[in-house]
This record gives sequence, structure tokens and C-alpha cells, in this order.
Amino acid sequence: MSSAVEALVVDEEVSAPSRGRVAEFLLTGGITLLLFPLSWLLRAHVGLDASELAFGFLFFHAAHVINDPHFAVTYLLFYDDVRERVLGASIPRAQRIRYVIAGFVVPLVLVTWAGAAMVLRSAQSLGWMVQLMFVLVGWHYVKQGFGVLTVLSMRRGVRFDQNERRVILAHCYAAWIYAWASPSTPAGEFVEKGVVYWAMARPAWLELVSAIALAITTVPLVIVLARRWRTLPLAPLSGFLVTVWAWTVWSNADPLVRYAIPALHAVQYFYFVALMRGNRARAEEAPPTLGRPVALRLGLLALSALALGWLLFRGGPALLDDGLASDGPLGPTPFFAAFFVVVNVHHYFMDHVIWRRENPEARWLR
Repeated sequence: MSSAVEALVVDEEVSAPSRGRVAEFLLTGGITLLLFPLSWLLRAHVGLDASELAFGFLFFHAAHVINDPHFAVTYLLFYDDVRERVLGASIPRAQRIRYVIAGFVVPLVLVTWAGAAMVLRSAQSLGWMVQLMFVLVGWHYVKQGFGVLTVLSMRRGVRFDQNERRVILAHCYAAWIYAWASPSTPAGEFVEKGVVYWAMARPAWLELVSAIALAITTVPLVIVLARRWRTLPLAPLSGFLVTVWAWTVWSNADPLVRYAIPALHAVQYFYFVALMRGNRARAEEAPPTLGRPVALRLGLLALSALALGWLLFRGGPALLDDGLASDGPLGPTPFFAAFFVVVNVHHYFMDHVIWRRENPEARWLR
């Protein structure tokens, strides 16, 4: 979610209902805290190799119904009512410009880049796209963590002032840079989705500088959270800390939990999609609109995301790779690699536009 998501909730202070708070805690990051002891028990009783095989197998196949639809649902949200989002007079000009850039310019650039790499059979060109994806994924994660903290807190009537938000964001961005810079690695060859490419070095000095920045930003963050300790709800706080620290900074701390992080991130994302679209559907279900039932609308959205996710990550790439590709410089599955990178990077940019207060649907997050 965008770094501007802290302003999604307008002036009214709305307390979230007590019912469902345990589910909110678990779905926005709390499940991670349960997986760490489970991982330790599995490794202690069946060994690392067997437990890693089981976790890897489980979350590899879970991606079909969790990770892939989480990317797909962004397209369904973003391109809904395109004309209004581009030309609507009620939408601020800056938001319309963002929408055009993220919705049309960015995918055009990405598809052209990937297409040129395929035509030229340049693994290195795709490799640069992969490296861009790895740089931006931490940005995407910490922004979503920031959104979890601010939006869910506001739903409980807890507000962060402008200076506090700056402190929290500074820590998020420091965590992002450190996570990318650590561990330091020399330049060399790497493999992603069958594509072998050369990656630039991440020098030791960058890891050290980013670690110092992270440590420095942690001090004011602790002060802000300590001041809010008595009123800050558990779910927003845990969701924020888990996202920034367990999923971003220390994502490789546990050999089993790391397989689950993309799925946990997707579940967290789905929670906010369901919150926004569910609130809208409930309002439109009532008179005078008398729209379709909430369960039906959310069910259709879920099925559409599942089908589009399969098309983007499974059916489409597999059809092209089987029919057109050969095992050359780009590896045996070049279309899968291209689809994977383009959709990931485009998702980050669309997400930055969707979760802003200028988006008319943002009001349904209250």
C-alpha cells in the first residue's frame, strides 16, 4: 500500500467492532508469530531437510490460490471504471496523472523492455528487470506495513500526527534499503526463473551505512510507539512490526518461515481488499441501491482474481513457453520469467495509486 495510505481515513474517528479482532490480528501478520515456533518444532522432530521440503512444497502450490490472485486482484481494482479514473472531474488532477502513469506508461515500458529482451534473446536485459524487482519489493512491503499501522489504528480512533508519520516512514524506508543491501555480495551470476544473468555488487559499505541508518531511525520510532503504548491496538502494531522486521529486514532468519512470507503478505493484502470492497458492497446492498449481496460480490471478485492469476502466472506463460520457446540463452521458461517480473513490478506501481485518499474507493476503508 502506498506511503500516502495514512490519509485514507478522513476526520471521523471510527472504532473497529470488537468482533473479528483476533481474525484481524492473524490475517494482518499475526500468523507469522505462530509459524516461528511451528518451524522450530518441525526442525527439531523431523529435521531441516524434511521440514524444508514440506514447507517448500506447500507454499509452492499455495501460490496458485494465494500469491497469484493477490497480484491479479490489483488489476481488477485498478482498471475498474477506467474512464472515470482518467477523466473524472471529481478526482484530483495529481491522482489522474498518477493513474495514467501507473496504468498505461509503466506497463508499456515494462512490456517493451521484456519484449525487446525476448526478441534479442538477452538474458541480461531480463536480468536487469529482475534486479529492479528485487530493489522495489522491499519498498512495496514496508509501505504496506505502514498502511496496516496507520489505517487500522485510525479505524480504532488512534491518530498519528504528521511528525509521527514521518518518523515511522523514515524507519520503513531505512528498513527497505538495509534489507536490499544486506548481506553484501560481490557482482556475479545469478538465476531467476531459469534466466541466468549478471547482477551488480552490493558493497559492504552500503550494508554498514544502511544498518546505521536503520539503527538511528529505530530510536525515534521506539519513542513514538512508547508514547502510544496504552492506546495503540495490538493488530496494527503487530502487523507493522511483522511486515517491516520479520518479512523485510529478517526475511531469511528462519529457513522455513521464509517460504511462507509471500503468501502471508498476500493474505494481509486480501484483508484490506475485503475491507474496502466489503464495506462498499454492504452500503450498496441497502436501499435505495439494492445491489447484489455482499457475499456474491466478494465471491465473484475472488473467483475473477483466481482465474486472472492463473492466466498471468500459469496458463499464459506455459502456452507461450511450450509453443514458442527453446532452451537457449533465456532458459527453458523465458515467458514465465518475463510475465513474473512485469506483473510484479507493475503491481508495485498500481498499488501505490490504489491506496491513496484521492482514490474514491478509499472512503470505504473507514
